[in-house]
Amino acid sequence: MFAAENGLKGDPRLQAISEAIRVIPDFPKQGIMFQDITTLLLNHKAFKDTVDIFVDRYRDMEISVVAGIEARGFMFGPSIALAIGAKFVPLRKPRKLPGDVISEAYVLEYGTDCLEMHVNAVQPGERAVVIDDLVATGGTLSAAIRLLERMGAEVVECACVIGLPEVKGHSRLNGKPLYILVEPRKIEHCC
Repeated sequence: MFAAENGLKGDPRLQAISEAIRVIPDFPKQGIMFQDITTLLLNHKAFKDTVDIFVDRYRDMEISVVAGIEARGFMFGPSIALAIGAKFVPLRKPRKLPGDVISEAYVLEYGTDCLEMHVNAVQPGERAVVIDDLVATGGTLSAAIRLLERMGAEVVECACVIGLPEVKGHSRLNGKPLYILVEPRKIEHCC
């Protein structure tokens, strides 16, 4: 569900967050309109508003784990975790974490990828939220959910700053709610 459909309709923070995201046409390949959140991170107010909206949503949900997907989920997840009194668990690409890990593969448009997590990062019964910057197909979020659930965590919700319009009608991933702040920005004029 989009934040504007869940009590934040007309909230000026959502417009400011959307406007702070730069759109890069044809990156990383032709036909892609890349949603660059680095400009959001450079805008103190928009960055703070992004974190505050998520914190307000999760503060009273008894969340004990904020799991961030590499790499952009790492930019929002730790701040949210600190503010709600939860631990932050990084979900990383293969061979980035030392020690014992569990892995979960997922399908991409062309090929597969994998997420890993430390074996003892979450305990059975812990309540988790998964954070990333953007959801397109939901494949990465679904892998994150499976990874956490294999360790016994209860995934309460997934949350993304940006959600593609195609996802708008889909409110669930693996049976989990999806909370999105804004739709992708488009470029008015190009070239």
